[in-house]
Amino acid sequence: PLERFFHIILPMTLPSFVMSAALGFAHPLGEFGVVLMIGGNIPGETQVLSIALFDHVEAMDYRQAHYLAGGLMAFSLVMLVLVYGVLQRRQRRVFG
Repeated sequence: PLERFFHIILPMTLPSFVMSAALGFAHPLGEFGVVLMIGGNIPGETQVLSIALFDHVEAMDYRQAHYLAGGLMAFSLVMLVLVYGVLQRRQRRVFG
């Protein structure tokens, strides 16, 4: 059973695990309200990028806010390319 798991099941499900891990990591980065309510806003401890971006905009530090927004956008693009690349590869394997 262990050999079947590593040679059959794991290779078939690995793209799904990679995709779910990428989406599970990327989703909280963009969350704002829930993270602020549950985690608070302690700089250096519970502050996430979306809350830091909001703090920079409130403080009128637009240069740093633009850097954070650009970083979030670049990260989102990388995640989308990764997820859709995994989906495309999986569809080619399934449908020929």
